[in-house]
Amino acid sequence: MLAAIDVTTLTKALIACESVTPASSAVFDVLEQALLPLGFAVERFQAGEAPDGPVENLLAVRGTSGAHFAFAGHLDVVPPGSGWTGDPFVPEVRGDLLYGRGAVDMKGAIAAFVTAVARIPADAGMISLIITGDEEGPATFGTVALIDRMAARGLRPDLCLVGEPTSVDQLGDMIKIGRRGSVNIWIDVPGKQGHVAYPHLADNPIRRLVSLLADINAIELDQGNDWFQPSNIEVTDITVGNPATNVIPAKASARLSIRFNDQQRGEALVDRITALAQAHAPGATVAARISGEAFLTLPGSFSSLVADAVARHTGHHPALSTTGGTSDARFLSKICPVVEFGLVNATMHKLDEAVALNDLEVLSDIYADIVTTALQPASA
Repeated sequence: MLAAIDVTTLTKALIACESVTPASSAVFDVLEQALLPLGFAVERFQAGEAPDGPVENLLAVRGTSGAHFAFAGHLDVVPPGSGWTGDPFVPEVRGDLLYGRGAVDMKGAIAAFVTAVARIPADAGMISLIITGDEEGPATFGTVALIDRMAARGLRPDLCLVGEPTSVDQLGDMIKIGRRGSVNIWIDVPGKQGHVAYPHLADNPIRRLVSLLADINAIELDQGNDWFQPSNIEVTDITVGNPATNVIPAKASARLSIRFNDQQRGEALVDRITALAQAHAPGATVAARISGEAFLTLPGSFSSLVADAVARHTGHHPALSTTGGTSDARFLSKICPVVEFGLVNATMHKLDEAVALNDLEVLSDIYADIVTTALQPASA
């Protein structure tokens, strides 16, 4: 059995590294130094080029046989913003809370997993950590590149736990078994500039854009299902940029954001919006970025394993949910069953982000329980 590591100390060390996305260098040094004494082989590499890269990633593996359990997470954090009570990158304990950017999203969970596996025998099975420095940003060269690196090495986990902060009011009240997909769409409608007093000599693109957006607003994609809320289309920006009051503009633009459940596919949604745009404005151009497809890990042995461990240590029976934004589980779900479970998310991305010290300890216990059970031979 390996010596225990203090979860609060490791969380503090990670927070102390300023790692606004994309994270690199120092924060990865801290994690690597914590993993090496535990017998992990650590590989760090950079992937991608500008504008979305390079991104630093870390893949740590211990063991060569038996069941393979993976933990995935990110060391990058969102910008702290101004107005913190203290320095966001100087971890500070006040009362029973540890303050600092990344405390719950998600340096605390990474520290909890490391301290959990420190208590698990090295011969129990294969354990890997899939850690990126770019989850809060474009995520183009983060977990996707890690999955490619794993495939090149012939590594494929049997199960993967993502340490996103899924708890809502108290640790253990919710785990995620799926997420909606996400696509952003940019629409440009061309027109012909001219004087407002002579509209017959111009072509106002705003008319066609407004008509198009009215049709888009009337779309009901679906009514949801047993595990997902209804898909929704939101207009997130309308731009004309016309400084003159007496000029018909030459172009009007809009941006859409669609969050969709597993009844939809990103490419089909883009095709639908493109067809509508062309119908209203034949010269319109449509550009899209599909951030990820919806996924669902159907309730079963893995979600039960996680839920049972949570109940043993907290007394709560967590709700199974697919709510919230996207996470890197959307990529990992393509290679193995994925469940997300982590700390209380009430302060993530906010000023004075903080984690309860006791929650860190309990989360480490839960993770140790999950991994121990997951690595047990099927006949055990």
